[in-house]
Amino acid sequence: MFYREAGDFKTSYSDDAQTFPIKFDRLRYYVVLAIAFGVIPLLINDYWEKSILVPFLIFTIAALGLNILTGYCGLVSLGTGGFMAVGAYSSYKLMTSFPDLNMFFVVILSGFITAAVGAAFGLPSLRIKGFYLAVATLAAQFFLVWLFNKVPWFYNYSATGQISAPERTVFGYAVTGPAAPPQATYLFCLVFVFLLAWLARNLTRGRIGRQWMAIRDMDIAAEIIGVNPLKAKLTAFAVSSFFIGIAGSLFFAVYLGAAEPTEAFGITQSFVVLFMIIIGGLGSIFGSFVGAAFMIGMPVLLKNVLTGTLGWPTALATHVELTVVGALIIIFLIMEPHGLAQLWRFAKEKLRLWPFPY
Repeated sequence: MFYREAGDFKTSYSDDAQTFPIKFDRLRYYVVLAIAFGVIPLLINDYWEKSILVPFLIFTIAALGLNILTGYCGLVSLGTGGFMAVGAYSSYKLMTSFPDLNMFFVVILSGFITAAVGAAFGLPSLRIKGFYLAVATLAAQFFLVWLFNKVPWFYNYSATGQISAPERTVFGYAVTGPAAPPQATYLFCLVFVFLLAWLARNLTRGRIGRQWMAIRDMDIAAEIIGVNPLKAKLTAFAVSSFFIGIAGSLFFAVYLGAAEPTEAFGITQSFVVLFMIIIGGLGSIFGSFVGAAFMIGMPVLLKNVLTGTLGWPTALATHVELTVVGALIIIFLIMEPHGLAQLWRFAKEKLRLWPFPY
């Protein structure tokens, strides 16, 4: 009744190829943007910033990056935490070496540095794939964390081995450090999410995205029809690492403020981001958002219910959270391997035909 394509005419190729060709989708998109940029900053407080909104935005960027590599190009990676560490330590070195460099450029340069590192570690994908590639990226995860732990230059020869983000401002508002207001950190991260989601959407719908999906579906056939495997796989690793590096930079500088590689960027982070795209949906930009929302929001909801409402001990509630999230991952893998994004697609199809069944 409300979600219809009838009467939504297109008079040019550009109109037909736009990101949201259905008018209702465009209106919904503009409403979401208006709420995100105009309403939430007026209502946000420290709890919502630190517990839900900022981590959701940061991990959405990381999920977008991993989804480009695994969902669109079919290359499995278990090194997300290590590449986030590259982005974090790159931003730390840039912030301490160039105190006058704008924070926007710090984050973007950290992404480019991580893209170069990711492309270098992506070279084995030219010869191996599947389980063997996953093991190679897992080795990159352990190597990068070990490197940042053992080479004092990366943490400026600090006695503790920990890195701390100096205070930086954007348009006069602090976005890093303890004095940063929640509105500033939220909007700073939101701008990157908006720009990177737009970039990911256009890349995956264009020529590069079609090459990635051809490699994912059948790499030999893709090479026969003219797709260059070297270019396609390395660009997938570079773009994915660029996104993940930006997520790591924001995670360290804006969210944590101080970090130590083993605790902040260990193998657990790699699996958390992987679970996000599995639950949200492989090969889906929207799935990266809902997967990040699920993995960030579900533990917070369970903790509030179990400890706040039911009065359970914190340790018991933590174990129950892990059990519930793990069980839900297994259920999604068995019953809906395409994730929450596929359920959303089914719902939209039913809305198009409602009230007529199919």
